[in-house]
Amino acid sequence: MSDTEFDLVVIGAGPGGYVAAIRAAQLGMKCAIVERDKLGGVCLNWGCIPTKALLRTSEVYHLMQNAESFGLRAENIGFDLAKVIERSRKVAEKLSSGVAYLMKKNNIAVIEATAKLEGGGRVGLTGKNGEALPSLSGKHIVVATGARAKTLPGLEPDGNRIWTYKEAMIPESFPKSLLIVGSGAIGIEFASFYRTLGAQVTVIEVLDRILPVEDEEISRLAHKAFVKQGIAIRTGTTVERLIPGEDGVTAILKTPDGESIEGIVDRVILAVGITGNVEGLGLEEQGIKVEKGHIAIDEWCRTGVEGLYAIGDVAGPPWLAHKAMHEGVMCVEKIARLDGVHPMDKTNIPSCTYCAPQIASLGLSETAAREAGYDIKIGRYPYSANGKAIALGETEGLVKTIFDAKTGALLGAHMIGAEVTELIQGFAVGKTLETTEAELIATIFPHPTLSEMMHESVLDAFGRALHI
Repeated sequence: MSDTEFDLVVIGAGPGGYVAAIRAAQLGMKCAIVERDKLGGVCLNWGCIPTKALLRTSEVYHLMQNAESFGLRAENIGFDLAKVIERSRKVAEKLSSGVAYLMKKNNIAVIEATAKLEGGGRVGLTGKNGEALPSLSGKHIVVATGARAKTLPGLEPDGNRIWTYKEAMIPESFPKSLLIVGSGAIGIEFASFYRTLGAQVTVIEVLDRILPVEDEEISRLAHKAFVKQGIAIRTGTTVERLIPGEDGVTAILKTPDGESIEGIVDRVILAVGITGNVEGLGLEEQGIKVEKGHIAIDEWCRTGVEGLYAIGDVAGPPWLAHKAMHEGVMCVEKIARLDGVHPMDKTNIPSCTYCAPQIASLGLSETAAREAGYDIKIGRYPYSANGKAIALGETEGLVKTIFDAKTGALLGAHMIGAEVTELIQGFAVGKTLETTEAELIATIFPHPTLSEMMHESVLDAFGRALHI
C-alpha cells in the first residue's frame, strides 16, 4: 500500500474514533485517523475529563468547608479560579498527549485535517489553512465526528454572557448568579460545581422533572438534595428569550401555568442537548441517511453504504464516551470478521452523572419495566444504613434494583449517593453476564464497603435484607 492507502480510515479522534483505530491496528490493519482539532475529541478536551477535574475541586472544597465535622480545622477557605481552571486544562492536555502516544505506539497515521467523503472509498482532506491535501483511500471508513451543543432559536450562545459547556469550563470570572437551561447530566454537573463554589444557581427544565432519563424515584431524591443545597429548580418551565446586557442576562421564562416572568443573572449556561457533527462530510452525496441530526446505522454500525460506518455521538444516543468506545471495537471486529462479536445491548450501558450526590443507572427504570409488561420485584437500600457511608459522612443516597419476578433477571439498577459512578459497573458486569438474583445473592461483598448496599438491595428485592 502507498502512504495514502489504508485498510481503515477513521474520521474523528474522539473516544470512539481513536479506540476503533487502535483495535484495527491490533488486528493487523493499516490505519489512518483524521482529526481537525485535538486528539481525544470533546470528551478528553472539553467534556468528560476536564469537567471531572472541576468537580473534584468542588468536592474537596465542600469537604474543607465541613472539616469540623471530621474533627479538623480549616480557616479562611477560598479558591483561586484561575488555578482551578489551570488544573482542569492540564488534566485534559495530559490525556490528549496520552492519545498521541497510543497512536504512535500502534503505528496509526494521524492526519490533521478536515475530511470529506468523496465516494469510492476515498476521503478528501483540507488542511488547517484551507489547502487541499492528498486524498486517502480506505477499504473501510468509519465516521466518528462526535457532536456539539445544540442551540435553540432565541437561546443562542454569545460566548460572553450566554455560555455553552465550553465557556462554562474556562470562565474569566466567577459568576454570582447563574441560570442553567436543561437538567440533563451536563446541566446538573455544572449546577453542582458552581453552587458548591458559592454561585446562586437556578436550573430550568421544560419537562416535569429534572434528570428526565433517570428513574423517577432517583430524580425525586436528586431534586430534594439539590434544593437542600440551595439550587433553585423550575420544572415545566420554558425559556422564552435571553437578552444579554452589560450587567447580566435578562431571562424571560414561561411557567407551567402560562405566566411570563423575568429575572436577571450574571451568566447563562445552555445545556439543552447535543446534535451530531454531520455537516460538510458529504454524507447525503454518498447516500448516507441522516435522521434528526445523526447518522442512521444498523446494529453493526453500518450506514447502508458499502464500506461506510458510523460510531459514537454522531450515530445517536446515548451520547456517552464508553458507548462510543464499545461501538468502535465492535464495528472493527465485525469488519475483521472475528468470531463471537455481538451487537450492543443498550440496556447494558451504564449512565453516570458526577454531581453531588452522584447518580448512576443501568437498564430499565421502574416505569419502563412496568410498561414493558414485566412483573417486577424492587429492592432498595439507603446509604444511611451502611457502615462505610456513615464513616465517610455520606449518608444521603439510595441503591435501587429491579428484577423480573418470574426469572430473577436483573432488569435495572439505579443509584444516588457518594461514589455510585464507581459502583454501577458491578451491576453492569452482572447484567452483561445475564446474572439472576441467585448469583448476586451468593456473591460475597467485602465489609465495610459501599458495595454492600448493592448486595442488600438485591436481598431486599426478595425479602431477605439483613440490615434494614
